[in-house]
Amino acid sequence: MDDEEYISSRLDNQIDWYDRKSQGAQRWFKRLRGAEIVAAAAIPLIAGFATEPFPVTLVLGVLGASIAVISAAISLNQFQENWTEYRTTCESLKHEKFLYLTKAEPYHEEEPFRLFVQRVESLISKENSTWSQYTQASVENTKPNGRTT
Repeated sequence: MDDEEYISSRLDNQIDWYDRKSQGAQRWFKRLRGAEIVAAAAIPLIAGFATEPFPVTLVLGVLGASIAVISAAISLNQFQENWTEYRTTCESLKHEKFLYLTKAEPYHEEEPFRLFVQRVESLISKENSTWSQYTQASVENTKPNGRTT
């Protein structure tokens, strides 16, 4: 595999994947956080100005429960963390690509392709390892009394 093939079939695909995932996580995080803010702001407004025929307690209960559910969804899916991690990895991959294409240091030596592949794969591997560690920690935290089976 030469450098052009590696860049087009591996690196560009990874950059696109991390870019899409980062944008998606950002959108979800901002939408859910926005809904949470609106629901939280509505509670005192409704409680203070609602009139008697309006089912105040029901609406306040629904808003309070929705805040809890939204907060749990944000935490469970790690939207903010994924957004920043994916964006960091995407930008790091782009950085390596541009250093390589412009033959800037550390790619100014003859035949820098091997170093380039090692550095790119290291960035991808680091992201995969981080995900694996997070997943394993989540599984351990869900076991009763922290016991392993």
